[in-house]
Parts: sequence; structure tokens; C-alpha cells
Amino acid sequence: MRVLLIGANGYIGRFVADRLLADPAVQLTALGRGDDADVRFDLASGSPGALTRFLDAVHPGVVVNCAGATRGGARELTRHNTVAVATVCEALRRSGCGARLVQIGCSAEYGPSQPGSSTAEDAVPRPGGPYGVSKLAATELVLGSGLDAVVLRVFSPAGPGTPAGSPLGRLAEAMRRAMQSGDGELKLGGLGAQRDFVDVRDVARAVHAASLSAAQGVINIGSGRAVRLRDAAAVLARVAGYGGALHELDGPPGALRPAIGHPRSDPDHAPPVAYPYPDGCGSWQQADVRTARDRLGWRPRIGLEESLADIWMEAACRI
Repeated sequence: MRVLLIGANGYIGRFVADRLLADPAVQLTALGRGDDADVRFDLASGSPGALTRFLDAVHPGVVVNCAGATRGGARELTRHNTVAVATVCEALRRSGCGARLVQIGCSAEYGPSQPGSSTAEDAVPRPGGPYGVSKLAATELVLGSGLDAVVLRVFSPAGPGTPAGSPLGRLAEAMRRAMQSGDGELKLGGLGAQRDFVDVRDVARAVHAASLSAAQGVINIGSGRAVRLRDAAAVLARVAGYGGALHELDGPPGALRPAIGHPRSDPDHAPPVAYPYPDGCGSWQQADVRTARDRLGWRPRIGLEESLADIWMEAACRI
């Protein structure tokens, strides 16, 4: 099976590449903007015609799209997350390769959900920010393309390589600094949110399974269990051997607090953000993962403690 992987250098894409390369039946070609890609191509600015010519030359059986942006303004997010996917869909429609498309979606497409509930694929999406809107638009393009396609809606990925701007990445970095400076207490904001964390290596397994399956439509990829960020912080402190006190800065809705999940460009000074959920996903997200089990034969294997241990291992190397 020849697979074209788009975005192989990204957080999820790197692990998808490793997983596919481990399958002796897969012939992998990586397409991306970096110098180490097999073929250099920028989806956000490249034309569908140019991509079509490449598809006709390589003739993949599966195209996996892990490319996209998680940060930036609405225009940049739309360009990298929506326009890029439109280019992929149009190129596949024009090409004679007949490839199956596996698109990486995101739980931010759903937006906030009712505390205590599990979000299934038939839930009405109500994204709470420009990132979720741009990813939802991409999903709708894929579903309306007429292609043999599946969208994997990934909840909160964790594990090795976790970006520093993600909630768990920010948490690990704050703890590293506290330990490096000998601080006996760590004050953190945004710990009240509950998220469904799934290890990025399990996500890669789901992509592999989706590539081999005939499943179409949207499929949630998560652990099926929401975890409060303050509980994740406690586990991380135990894994790290941090004996200091953890203090929350969370306040009532509407207050301005430095939140763990808020993207920032300056690693030393986080700007105040509107409390409490800067990712637009509300206080609670938990995936209903029965569809992944039934249609892909997939279940998560790696627990959050192992994911946090790997996140800390990378953070500790910077001490």
C-alpha cells in the first residue's frame, strides 16, 4: 500500500510516520514544507493542479493529512486548516489515483459540551473559537467532497513531543522552572477544565487502522475519560518528584487569569486571558469512542500517567 503523508513533521504527523514505516506493507512518501520531506509542497499556497500532477505520478492508495496550524489569527488558521484541505480534496477529485483520504480533525470542532456527558459523532458542532471553526470547515469540505474519506476527530493529544504551548506542555515547563529555581510552591491557573487526553502514539495507531479500513464519516479518537487538569498536575508532580505545593489561581468566570492552555509567543510572560477556557472548549470535554472501537477495532492503550512521564522526561532534559 502506497501512502502519501502530508504534515509528517508535525506533532501528530511524526508519530503517524513512525507507525506507517513500521508496517512492511506500506510504502510511505512524505509531502510537506520542510527540507526533509520527500516532496516539498505548501498546501496553503500550492495549487490543486500542481498537487494533482504529483498524485497522478505517485498514485497513492491512501492520503493522510496531518498538516495544519493550531495558532494564529483567523486568517492564518483558515489558510492552513481550511484552504489547505480544500486543495487536497480538489486535487484528489481531479486525480485518477482514487486514493482514500484520512483527515485529522479536532475536538475543538465540537466546542463546549455538557459536564458529565460523552460527545458522540452525531453531536451538533458549536466551535468556540477560530481554530475550531477552521477545522470544522475542513471537516465539512471532506465530508461533502464525494471522496472515500474519514475524519478522525482527535481530542487532547498528549505524550512525547507535546507542544510547549499546549496545556500539559505549559504545565511541565512551569514545573521544570519551579524545580530549577527551588521554588517550594507553584501557582497555576486554568486547572479547573476537564479534558479527554489521548496519547499521540495511540492516535497514530488510529490513523493506521483508518488507512486500512473502509470506514467513512467522522470518528472520535480519545480516551473516553475526562481528566481535570489539576489532577493531571498532581500526577505530573509525582512523576517529576516535585514536593512543593500546587496552588490554583482559578477565579470566577469573567476574571482575567494566566491560563495554562493559553498560547503565547513569549515563553517567560504569559498575557492575561479571559478566564477560564481560552481553547473555546468550555469546562468539559469527553469523547464517546464506541465508533472507533466498532469501526476501526481501535482502543487506547497508553494511560495518562505514561504520557505525562514522557512529557516530563523531555522537560527534565532542559534542566
